[in-house]
Amino acid sequence: MSEKVSPREVFLKLLEGITTGRFSELAGLYAEDAVVETVFEPVGPRRIEGRGALKERFAEVAAHSPFELAAKDVVIRETDDPEVVVAEWDYQVHQRDTGRTSESANIQVLRVRDGLIVHSRDFHDHLALIVARGALPQLVTALEGR
Repeated sequence: MSEKVSPREVFLKLLEGITTGRFSELAGLYAEDAVVETVFEPVGPRRIEGRGALKERFAEVAAHSPFELAAKDVVIRETDDPEVVVAEWDYQVHQRDTGRTSESANIQVLRVRDGLIVHSRDFHDHLALIVARGALPQLVTALEGR
């Protein structure tokens, strides 16, 4: 019988994969029919459904991210639901092109079943990341075009 993987352990694997840039492995942490909601995403999709779509999204991030991310001040809170954890942390964001460093706050509510993420509500400070990469004018243009 295999050992059960806790939601805490799954979150830590996810965070490690992101901070070490192993984006090609991340989709494997999600269930086939997983749903990810990026609640504060200003212009991109706020809901991604399915492991295949997540795999594509992670590949896009890997190909175009100008950042290196380091997690700090990670707090994982277990809930009265054994499938759910709430994680809070900050990313130290290092812009490769400019060498500039900034911080971005994050909260994630993960539901993990049978060792896989089935639902995630992600509250990332997308604006801080947009400012860090100098893309505020593009954001304004995108928002005006809505």
